[in-house]
Amino acid sequence: MKIEHIGIAVKDLETSNALFEKLLGEGPYKQETVEAEGVITSFFRVGESKVELLQATHEGSPIAKFLQRGKEGMHHIAFAVEDIYTEMERLRGEGFTLLSEKPKMGADNKLVVFLHPASANGVLVELCQEIKSSEEDV
Repeated sequence: MKIEHIGIAVKDLETSNALFEKLLGEGPYKQETVEAEGVITSFFRVGESKVELLQATHEGSPIAKFLQRGKEGMHHIAFAVEDIYTEMERLRGEGFTLLSEKPKMGADNKLVVFLHPASANGVLVELCQEIKSSEEDV
């Protein structure tokens, strides 16, 4: 397992992209909308990992709700896994609570599932697995 990305909730993606471009010395390599999560994402490479900026597309999205509770900042940490189903089963067995019964399509061509923060010391943890072409029908 490795850190795949750190997700940061932002109010204004354009402003935050400019800030992170100055910080990291290069612009985002990808921007996309994930309708199912109500977000627009922007990805920056940082060594072998990434930073994902997330802006809400509507008031009911998880990112909008996160921002209503406080300031912009770290929303989640994502770990890359080889087999998301095996990891889900293992983590359930270890007592972690998953926020969904099965993975769903996420940004950056990934299957994703989240662990409830209450079972991970208050941190929202995302597991993500690169989608191979045969898995795109999940």
